[in-house]
Amino acid sequence: MNIIGISAFFHDAACCLIKDGVLTAAAEEERFSRIKADPALPRQAFKYCLEQGGITLADVDCIAYYEDPQKKLARQLWSGILKNDEGWLQRINPNMVDEQIRSKLGFNGPVKYYDHHLSHGASSFYFSGFEQAAVLTVDGVGEWATTTYATGSGNKLDIFEQVEFPDSIGLLYSTITSFLGFGVNDGEYKVMGLAPYGKPSYVNEIRKLIQETENGQFRLDMQYFDFISGNRMYSDALSGLFGMPPRGEDREMEQVHMDIARSMQQVLEEVLVAKASYLYEKTGMENLCMAGGVALNCVANGKVLRNTPFKNLFVQPAANDAGGAIGAAALAHVELIGSRPQKERQQHVYLGPAYSSGEVQQLLEATSIRYTAFPRTGALLEATAARLNEGKVIGWFQGRMEFGPRSLGARSILADPRSPVMRDRINAMVKKREGFRPFAPAVLDKRAGEHFDLDHASPFMLETCQVISALDLPAITHVDGSARVQTVHRDTNERFYELLRAFDRLTGCPILLNTSFNIKGEPIVCTPEDALRCFITTDIDCLILGDYIIDREENNFDLLKLLLLHDVVRQSGITHEVYTFV
Repeated sequence: MNIIGISAFFHDAACCLIKDGVLTAAAEEERFSRIKADPALPRQAFKYCLEQGGITLADVDCIAYYEDPQKKLARQLWSGILKNDEGWLQRINPNMVDEQIRSKLGFNGPVKYYDHHLSHGASSFYFSGFEQAAVLTVDGVGEWATTTYATGSGNKLDIFEQVEFPDSIGLLYSTITSFLGFGVNDGEYKVMGLAPYGKPSYVNEIRKLIQETENGQFRLDMQYFDFISGNRMYSDALSGLFGMPPRGEDREMEQVHMDIARSMQQVLEEVLVAKASYLYEKTGMENLCMAGGVALNCVANGKVLRNTPFKNLFVQPAANDAGGAIGAAALAHVELIGSRPQKERQQHVYLGPAYSSGEVQQLLEATSIRYTAFPRTGALLEATAARLNEGKVIGWFQGRMEFGPRSLGARSILADPRSPVMRDRINAMVKKREGFRPFAPAVLDKRAGEHFDLDHASPFMLETCQVISALDLPAITHVDGSARVQTVHRDTNERFYELLRAFDRLTGCPILLNTSFNIKGEPIVCTPEDALRCFITTDIDCLILGDYIIDREENNFDLLKLLLLHDVVRQSGITHEVYTFV
């Protein structure tokens, strides 16, 4: 049984393949198209999934789509978003999804549709390894639902309560994101990163925006919001509430903006803890699964686990809409086969394309780039560790690409976490992003407890904890003493694990700074060509491309860098002014 899952047409389009109950392949379309958050039908990701699974279009038994276009249309019409414009009419055509799948993918078999929040919940529960669990899904909006409460038991997943649009925790957070001058659908994690620099002095004002009501319900005070119109997130009343105008994107970041971010983060945590506690009261289950875009707020996730009676937490690593493709495919598997696709917990997200040593060598030989080949893995890792110890920034391209928003040691930028200048250097010269943004540590799983207040595995960077290391780790320690930890395991990423061991042998530090291999405004690199372009156009010192090391100091990229920078056109597939409703 070959089931394809698809999410598309809003943001974070993705495709996956569940083959005989095994999640075999998954990738976001943006990685292939190079359009950040590409919402288009994932044709290239679809092609990849077929190739990775060793199947043809004729072998696909079913395509599962991650939401119900008919139900979404009802909400869109209610919102008044329908306009006298043929483009808008086409975009909200409820038959458009089926037409696109038939015409652009050439698929004539059955297409099954599942509610947006059910797909989110399934992406977490069916891959959690839990036989029973409570399931909390929180995002901007699906069809109507913005927050859902569900139970999972065996093969069954049942939503028993939901909060509906326009009342939305996700849209509240996105509204403050927009007010602070960051892009909606893109900058919410910046608010999370900015929050520790502020004081919760606007908590009372933020609390006026959302009112908790009975059971799992809550209400937004809509006088402060304008997202229903589809033009912007906030109304003028929000400026009146805060006593200041919105921050412009290029305006200096002031303390008051940090205070608003901190206040928003605190209120988010309070609401999530309250609603998760309600879910526990209703279910009595010890295990909690979370999904939806809000579940990517790793700070809040940690607060939920520590401040509710739940004993265990699983968050889908691709908790955003991309992960909805996995959930839809899992629901189709349950419907068609009668069993959940897997009973074991999802151990890794290395589900994207890989490139052989021969393919990399062929690419390098077609250029004038100077490089060194390392036929022995041990020598490669020792040479990489030595460069890291020298303070060099490494582009690390190995194995299958990660699925989801985090780079986890396959498409990563790596550096020494002990360096006091490394964080500012990477932010300014490589990532080209805001200086307040933190970087995450990757640590050997068996050594994590020595350096972080963490007593369980954290392979997906989905929760934060305090740094307790005897080592000084300024490059990965946030201003509040926290870090978003990735524990690295030999059985899921042996080469990255062995690199950490090599660095530990050399320095006594089993930790590396790990951030995504891309620059601001671009998707994470996918191919060796993408990696070369990113390497050449930034100030990364070395590129470890499979079994090959390219050192910048041995090459003169000045002219090529100018040509590539002139040629590059960074594209985004979504608007950043208002949440992507259509």
